[in-house]
Amino acid sequence: MEMAQYLEVFIEESKEHLQNINDQLLELEKNPEDLNIVNEIFRSAHTLKGMSATMGYEDLANLTHQMENVLDGIRNKRISVTTKALDIVFQSVDDLEAMVESIASGGDGKRDVKEVVAQLKMIESGHEPSISVPAVSDANSDNNQEEKLEGQTIEYDEFEATVLAQSKEKGFSPYEVTVTLNDNCLLKAARVYMVFEVIEQIGEVIKSVPDTQHLEEEQFDSAFTVVVVTQTDREEVKQRILKVSEIASVEIEDVKLNVSQAKEANEPEKAEVITAKTTISEGDSGKKEASKSDQGGSSKQHHAQKTIRVNIERLDILMNLFEELVIDRGRLEQISKELNNSELDETVERMSRISGDLQNIILNMRMVPVETVFNRFPRMVRQLARDLGKQINLEIVGAETELDRTVIDEIGDPLVHLLRNAIDHGIETPDVRRSQGKNEEGTIRLKAYHSGNHVFIDLEDDGAGISREKVLKKAIQNGVISEQAAASLTNKQVYELIFSSGFSTADKISDVSGRGVGLDVVKNTIESLGGSVSIDSIEGSGSIFSIQLPLTLSIISVLLIEVGAEKYAIPLSSIIETAIVKKEDILHAHNQKVIDFRGKIVPLVRLKEIFDVPGVCDEEEVYHSVVIVRKGEKMAGLVVDSFIGQQEVVLKALGNYLNSVFAISGATILGDGQVALIIDCNALIK
Repeated sequence: MEMAQYLEVFIEESKEHLQNINDQLLELEKNPEDLNIVNEIFRSAHTLKGMSATMGYEDLANLTHQMENVLDGIRNKRISVTTKALDIVFQSVDDLEAMVESIASGGDGKRDVKEVVAQLKMIESGHEPSISVPAVSDANSDNNQEEKLEGQTIEYDEFEATVLAQSKEKGFSPYEVTVTLNDNCLLKAARVYMVFEVIEQIGEVIKSVPDTQHLEEEQFDSAFTVVVVTQTDREEVKQRILKVSEIASVEIEDVKLNVSQAKEANEPEKAEVITAKTTISEGDSGKKEASKSDQGGSSKQHHAQKTIRVNIERLDILMNLFEELVIDRGRLEQISKELNNSELDETVERMSRISGDLQNIILNMRMVPVETVFNRFPRMVRQLARDLGKQINLEIVGAETELDRTVIDEIGDPLVHLLRNAIDHGIETPDVRRSQGKNEEGTIRLKAYHSGNHVFIDLEDDGAGISREKVLKKAIQNGVISEQAAASLTNKQVYELIFSSGFSTADKISDVSGRGVGLDVVKNTIESLGGSVSIDSIEGSGSIFSIQLPLTLSIISVLLIEVGAEKYAIPLSSIIETAIVKKEDILHAHNQKVIDFRGKIVPLVRLKEIFDVPGVCDEEEVYHSVVIVRKGEKMAGLVVDSFIGQQEVVLKALGNYLNSVFAISGATILGDGQVALIIDCNALIK
């Protein structure tokens, strides 16, 4: 059986389950009596175990199985949720993550986990874990694995067990139907489909082993098992299936639930009760409705969600092809306006509407919420805070903000480094904070938000801040800057110095971080993504690192404007509104022309001066066309010559030779073949 083609799916799904386990363990630590959380962790662990065993990663499956035993003890109230116990479970999750990473990098997924397994077994037996407990021998582990494989049975989660138990009470027969195909069967997936067609005519399929995705992709040898609930007797079920060609044998057994599953399925007084209704009729595959209710009466519907994983390279190809279509669409719209033919206008309008819908789908396929990066941080902060004897509250805001997948893949490591710096050298210890009149618990705030065609990620802490004197002293000592130049720097310019290679203001370097060590790598990584990073700080009050990243959406909505004889595009996402401003309404403040915009003072930026556009000066004009743009809470008014209109354009990079052009984020080809530069409004707002 060829497993290599399914490896990517296994790795992705394993990471998702491990992340869910991590998140739920943190919740369990806060709510140790909530059995719903334990059940959620158990489900992810159980799925991970099954996937690992199917793929042949025995170490991964064994460790997950041992972790399951502990979780089972917790939900059956034989084991108490203690900090020490959770530490060991967290450690086992770390080992599982290391195994998955090993597999992802081409390794075999093996790892020496004898010690953590021994700790889990101590917890399972009702004892407090101790690092000094001797590890379990390899021989014992091998024997246990052999016994497990030889006596393998189908395992059911709570929902499945309930459906099976209740269907039996209502007169239905639950069967495990094992179908073996002929050895020379060529189209295995087709035979599986035909078997399912037959079964669904006489009953309800509860589950299959392997699951339907693996069956569809022929990821099995020659046999598979279908768990079915039916009112048809077993002999007729067997004969119907045998009518499908290339079937070697059909074995039917009654479903046997173990004692704990049967008990859970019939105990409404448990902390979590699962009720299920199953409707089965002849010729109908049946409908299942399930709800989970806790003691408070809340319910949660179970829905099946069909997904497919697509290689990012295929999405890139699709995007490139669609970009060409958008350029041609713009050209067609231009020709349609010039010819003024009603039939052509109608056809082009319809094509524009349909391609617009297609465009939204393609763009959204590439977008991923930053939550996929942020959700690993609470666990990391918990561990580091404990190691350093600090109390830290991590606040995450805007986790639903979406970024392009290629940026998401790269931004994790820089954020981890900034977080470790904030925890180690930003937030003070509780006694120091208490002596300074601060709350003993420090706060780190991680915030993501959109602004224009960029995403901003701010990392703010209420810790010690950055000492200007320390930074300057170290910078002069390292030869980064001279004493004369140091005196004229603003605070912000001083803080930027810590991005210099190997720079650190830490009195001692810890194994967690040194303030500034590696920040040059953070800066380089972010700039390689087309972004930037800045620092602001108040000594004694805290620091804020602000990361600006491009959305990398190659198709954007813009307002086309004219400056002299040149055309420019301003992203609509940056624009608040357009306005016509009278000359007498323009004011002066701090050597800057400003206007009063809805009670706020907004500075004016003349694009003709910024981009050095040739042409006559329009200082004496009575009216000025102004585009009001914003970056976060800050605003500016861009003075232009005229507005052309709104349009969808393809954002093209300027290339390596022009990547540092001020306030220009790219270019686009317009419908008439002209090139228009796209303005980066964030660069114009200071």
